[in-house]
Amino acid sequence: MKNISIIAAIGKNNELGKGNQLLWHIPGDMKRFKRITSGHMVIMGRKTFHSINNKPLSNRRNIVLTRDTSLYFPNVGIVHSVDEALELVKSESEVFILGGATVYEQFLPFTHRMYLTRVHRGYNADAFFPVYDESNWYVIERKDIVDDKQAGVDYSFVTLKRRK
Repeated sequence: MKNISIIAAIGKNNELGKGNQLLWHIPGDMKRFKRITSGHMVIMGRKTFHSINNKPLSNRRNIVLTRDTSLYFPNVGIVHSVDEALELVKSESEVFILGGATVYEQFLPFTHRMYLTRVHRGYNADAFFPVYDESNWYVIERKDIVDDKQAGVDYSFVTLKRRK
């Protein structure tokens, strides 16, 4: 599908998080995330939704993917399968997959674009971004951030597009 995008911040070894928490605090990444996803539908797994205190992200249509059929959150859509999610997003211009690791892995085959923040160091993690074949993707934008005093770590904003 041409409208599915992944957005993620990942460490040098594809780290995403530990204990359902991010491994870093990068204000510039958070600003970019908000700017890119605002006004769009976002899809995330139940654990990711719990990690943002079970509150929908503002100015976005929030969808939670979960196997739990009894789950309900006010002002949040619930889907129980990738197929159900794909059906729901057919008419959207761009939909963002927010994670976690399993959700990224499930949506990767349908993803057309990835907005990655590549953090330039390794971390102790228990959740990892799925390995993908880099030859299937090309960089359409890259911005390297060095000496970010607030973040205390160097990183790059990299936007990838799937090859035809």
